Amino acid sequence: MLAPHVAIIMDGNGRWATQRGRSRTAGHVAGAHAVSRIVEHARRLGIPYLTLYAFSSDNWNRPALEVNALMALFGRYIAAEVPRCIEHGIRLTIIGRRDRLPPGLQRQVAEAEAATRGGTGMRLRLAVDYSARDIILRAARESAGLASTRDAFVRAMATASHDVGDVPDVDVLIRTGGEQRLSDFLLWECAYAELVFSRRWWPDFGARDLEDALAEYGARTRRFGGLDATADSA
Repeated sequence: MLAPHVAIIMDGNGRWATQRGRSRTAGHVAGAHAVSRIVEHARRLGIPYLTLYAFSSDNWNRPALEVNALMALFGRYIAAEVPRCIEHGIRLTIIGRRDRLPPGLQRQVAEAEAATRGGTGMRLRLAVDYSARDIILRAARESAGLASTRDAFVRAMATASHDVGDVPDVDVLIRTGGEQRLSDFLLWECAYAELVFSRRWWPDFGARDLEDALAEYGARTRRFGGLDATADSA
């Protein structure tokens, strides 16, 4: 069963590099190559929505050298991927805060989103300087005192995260690297997501791993609080 919305916490770049006696930056570079590989395979599989956790708001607490390298890597990734996104009809959006990103990267983000706005083949969202709790809090502040439905609150969260909205809840969330937690990623959208955890570090995560995760998702029964259609309701 194909998952309409796949979200991935791309964990393990640093450990992958350390095991090989290389710098953490080298691990992030290898991780960027894995992003390109997985995005392409997800597109070939026909996945309409893919959200990748690239940089959490808590990641600003890492050493400045690593953070600066990550910001530069984001810029290089966007520059390299936008032409491919345009070619394959992928709409690229960045969710999360933007005011703390380097000015040059902020311009790249805006230009990339404008250039790929017409893509209808797949929606690719990169979560950068992202905190689900902060987004929910900002949306609640904006909605305070207003009569609001759940749909209206979702729209408020989309505004708070600079998203363009109209994205369904997550169907399956995959986390690589062996850890088993959400780490403040898409907390609202993952309310009924199926969780799949892989021990493989992100730079090693490949097409077969993605297919295995989707197969595990497809083998599960999703009830959304109700009963299995085959269950005895007597």
